[in-house]
Amino acid sequence: MKVLVADDDPGSLLVAKAAVDRSGHECLTATDGDEAWAIFLEHQPDVVVTDWMMPGRDGPALCRAIRARDTDLYTYIVLLTSQGSRDDVLAGLQAGADDYVTKPLDPFVLHTRLLVAKRVTTLHADLAHYRKILSQQARTDPLTGLNNRLKLTEDLTQLHVRSRRYQEQYCIAMCDVDNFKSYNDIYGHQAGDQALQAVGAALADVARSSDGVYRYGGEEFLLILPNQSPHGAKNMLERALHAVQALNITHSGDPTGHLTLSAGISAFTPGHHPDADTVLGDADAALYTAKATGRNRVALAP
Repeated sequence: MKVLVADDDPGSLLVAKAAVDRSGHECLTATDGDEAWAIFLEHQPDVVVTDWMMPGRDGPALCRAIRARDTDLYTYIVLLTSQGSRDDVLAGLQAGADDYVTKPLDPFVLHTRLLVAKRVTTLHADLAHYRKILSQQARTDPLTGLNNRLKLTEDLTQLHVRSRRYQEQYCIAMCDVDNFKSYNDIYGHQAGDQALQAVGAALADVARSSDGVYRYGGEEFLLILPNQSPHGAKNMLERALHAVQALNITHSGDPTGHLTLSAGISAFTPGHHPDADTVLGDADAALYTAKATGRNRVALAP
């Protein structure tokens, strides 16, 4: 572990550092609260052992500053104090400390606190890891591995706000696999799932790294294209349609004999400021136009 010891008393600081070193941990030291805070921000230690009374930030103030940070990383805090009254102990714990040790410091006592700190910080690291995995799973379509509608809502909201603020343009493309119901009826749902996976992968291959590709639902996919003009978006979606055709997925229920894709595009441009839901609805209407005029094509919203 990385342990920060903050104490303005040189003797106490030396004893604490020796105890940390003997416990096999990396030790950082600070001689006042402000220096301790600067070191904390730079190195993100796993454990902070801090004196109560110090120049600059005192121990409780340092505790509160650490706890106020919005992060998945957990820092275990041990407060060193010569003030052993119940009220003082309670005040330290309320400020964010996990434990306290009275002075003069006993190296054995600090060693035992570090053992506890190791267990607690490891547990918090595991929980943060699993929270991250669950968050990713909640935003991922399990069939295609693409982003899902929850992630779409988050990304589109963020992009729309940024585009309004900086007068930037973006496009949305709503895509739908043509005659997919008949494909499922003819070839079965397992083949349908495989076809959706292949189409999703083809769209992801065509998209830029800055674009967002989402499974919108059923056989529908959606692309968010930041800083893209309607003309550029149309060219990209035409490449996407060709990429789907190049998969050569046989579909006897489609006039072309193969699985194809239709797409509708809408744009948010400077000087034209609909809300994000309107831009999304315009893309859906443009998709309907592409379907109504023969499928296997791209339509732009007016």
